[in-house]
Amino acid sequence: MIHDIVIRWVVIGLFALTALEYGVAVITKPRPWTSAVNHALHFVMAVAMVVMAWPWSAKLPTTGPALFFLLAAVTFAVMAIFAIRTTSRRELYAYHGLMMLATAWMYVVMDDHLMPARTSAQPDMSMPGMKMSAMNMPATNLATWFSVVGWFGAVGFGVAAVFWTCRYVLDRRRKTAPRRSLGDLGQAMMAAGMAIFFVATLSPI
Repeated sequence: MIHDIVIRWVVIGLFALTALEYGVAVITKPRPWTSAVNHALHFVMAVAMVVMAWPWSAKLPTTGPALFFLLAAVTFAVMAIFAIRTTSRRELYAYHGLMMLATAWMYVVMDDHLMPARTSAQPDMSMPGMKMSAMNMPATNLATWFSVVGWFGAVGFGVAAVFWTCRYVLDRRRKTAPRRSLGDLGQAMMAAGMAIFFVATLSPI
């Protein structure tokens, strides 16, 4: 999805670092099952986004991964409702679920069969005027919703990246951030990477 070599390697670096962070956390840190599931799903997501950064990823199957990350989003929602006790952590798990849902969306837009908006938005000019206009209405609406979701994701995750970065800097100044963990900085990198991917769905980069 990303064609510019510099941007591609920036995105790969962002997600590769977070994949390493979550992978180490899964292996070395004994935690409650909710945190273990959290880290494992984020590890899989980060690896998937590294693969997705390459143009050849468009040839890979998309339906299975889209369903997997949709299920991951549901998993976070269920944990937030039934397994998490504090409001702040529920909000955090809801955010994680939203990120998994965004990953599922990335796979959907990669498949022309699942998301035909990009191709159907370009009408066949050989059709008669009235008939062409009537058939283009659904395609136009679909393309509009496609753009709305793209901008929402780009802006939303861009804001999230700034939020997590500021939180990391403040925690560092207060010396409350874990010294050997990316922590909030890892969340910032993932949010920045997602924002770039959403920009890529709006215009080729």
